[in-house]
Amino acid sequence: MTERLTFAQENRGRIQAIQNSFGPTGKTLFQPERVLVGEGRLKKQSRRGPQPKIFFLFNDVLVYGSIILSGRWYKKQQIIPLEDIQLEDLEDGNKMENQWLIRTPRKSFYVAAASYEEKRAWIEHIKDCQVRLLQNNNRSLGTIFAVTWIPDQASAICMRCSSKFTVTQRRHHCRKCGFVVCGACSKERSVIGHIHPTKQLRVCTMCYSSLLSSEGVTQEKIRLRGDSTGKTSSDEDEVEGSSEEEEAEENDKDHDPSRWTESWSTYVYLKPEHIRL
Repeated sequence: MTERLTFAQENRGRIQAIQNSFGPTGKTLFQPERVLVGEGRLKKQSRRGPQPKIFFLFNDVLVYGSIILSGRWYKKQQIIPLEDIQLEDLEDGNKMENQWLIRTPRKSFYVAAASYEEKRAWIEHIKDCQVRLLQNNNRSLGTIFAVTWIPDQASAICMRCSSKFTVTQRRHHCRKCGFVVCGACSKERSVIGHIHPTKQLRVCTMCYSSLLSSEGVTQEKIRLRGDSTGKTSSDEDEVEGSSEEEEAEENDKDHDPSRWTESWSTYVYLKPEHIRL
């Protein structure tokens, strides 16, 4: 009983410290049944390449954010319910070793650990928490997930019309297929319900036609639901669903990898035996 009480107090202190590290923009993390299971840094693939992020695994959610100052302060807090996560183990890539894919309804992305052992620990502990959560709450895993965006550097040409990207011919991403496309091939907007229930998101011409066919509605009706101004802003000007984090990060003067003193920190598993997961 004493050990259980001590762990509960320590757990609450850890969660409060994490909550404080995100500053006033962070959401409240403490809940009576929430337990911090593990924490550490992972590299997350973004539009402009791998970026170090801080990750916190709880018994019901996965939380991560951008590192500001030597791993002590974070921002751009993201909270993902574990029942909304699907993991896929991957082979090593050219730029990221020990990587795997995290799929969620709003966003899907690649992450990588410092070693194979840490990669296996992250995957196993996330899956273990998922199983316990679903069993205890009679829930089921989600089945609809967002596509992963193809990185900017992966294509020098539009993946629809093959026109070359230049200073004026900028890259955009279709929220439906994740392809890198030009402005002319991504003028249309449509609702993609699992990313955002009402917001009009950028889609390429091919996906737009596919959405029209599957929804059985006219092109005019979809346009009336969207932006009637016909503006074609860049991805950096839009703050939409799965792109919000990358777009904000690229324009954040504090997000400078040259200021970080460490690329990795060891994954810490807290082994919460004294509290029911």
